[in-house]
Amino acid sequence: MLLRNPLPASGFTLCNALVLKKEGVDMLGFHFSLYDPRQNSKSRFEQLLDLFMQLLTYTSGDAGEALNWLTQLDKQYQLTDDAYGMGDFIDDLKDKGYIDENRESGSINITPKTEKGIRKRSLEEIFGKLKKTKKGNHQTFKPGQGDEINPETRPYRFGDMLEQIDFVSSIRNAQINHGIDQLQMGEDDLEIRETDFKSQTSTVLMIDISHSMILYGEDRITPAKKVAMALSELITTKYPKDTLDIVVFGNDAWPIEIKDIPYLQVGPYHTNTVAGLELAMDILRRRKNPNKQIFMITDGKPTCLKSGKRYYKNSFGLDRKIINRCINLAAQCKKIKIPITTFMIATDPYLQRFVTEFTETNNGKAFFAALDNLGAFVFRDFENGKQKTVY
Repeated sequence: MLLRNPLPASGFTLCNALVLKKEGVDMLGFHFSLYDPRQNSKSRFEQLLDLFMQLLTYTSGDAGEALNWLTQLDKQYQLTDDAYGMGDFIDDLKDKGYIDENRESGSINITPKTEKGIRKRSLEEIFGKLKKTKKGNHQTFKPGQGDEINPETRPYRFGDMLEQIDFVSSIRNAQINHGIDQLQMGEDDLEIRETDFKSQTSTVLMIDISHSMILYGEDRITPAKKVAMALSELITTKYPKDTLDIVVFGNDAWPIEIKDIPYLQVGPYHTNTVAGLELAMDILRRRKNPNKQIFMITDGKPTCLKSGKRYYKNSFGLDRKIINRCINLAAQCKKIKIPITTFMIATDPYLQRFVTEFTETNNGKAFFAALDNLGAFVFRDFENGKQKTVY
């Protein structure tokens, strides 16, 4: 064995070219070089962009405030240097289409490219990197109505629909069984070609934006927004035939677009869970997918109802009038086969008892999640639901 180049003294250099001499044949071994951690690292712009995207979630899409925070972080932790400063980063954000500046007012706004980037980063952070699929279906092992034709056929059974009959195979059977001269077709000649069932799902994600989501100095709305952005990106990239609607609820409930999620803020609201559930049910009634579900992220108890123009409010404990309306809606959802999965980010025992009663009435599911694992809970439940039909 012959070393073509001797090993340097540096402990970080593993090996140079190695040649094995055997029977006059040179066999070149592996070639290692000095490891430089800077070679595959992100550029300074990419590093700052990651921080900027994170800060935008906390500032509810306020680009000016996010840049101000980033400047303060730069002052404290020296994120930039003389070669690349914050001014260079802001210029690059403009040139690359991440922000727009209003020349009249001087305000800075994020662009649709940035909104997409925030959702994508939330997806990668919570769900891992997922590739887009053209099929966008959740296949099951059960045959049934669908749009994917199964290559195999089977004999006709009572109850099969007319459009399932494979007439080419059925006519061939009739010719074989009865002959061409006396061609006739009976039930025994019919063959059925099935289609593979697809568990396409319509999901409504309800997000509590009542004041309690930032109460006692704990930021609960940011993890909820990250989950909403990640779930929307998951569905639009991996399950494009699914539908996702976002509903926010405080004193009232209203739908928001996926692009509006980064700008979502908590208001001085009570928690009108009833209004959120009623709106979610109305949305799902209009969806044609056979499988429907509601995900609800909340941290507090229902404290509000609306009757006409009047609000009925009670923040002290669980009001039986409000609770009964919630339980009744849970039962209605069960009747029309809409399961509700509640992600409760609160640990109060009496609130957990309410969620348990609500869940048992609906025959749904409940997760009592901490803020740091909320995304993992939502992901596992959503993905598990894609592996079976929701009855």
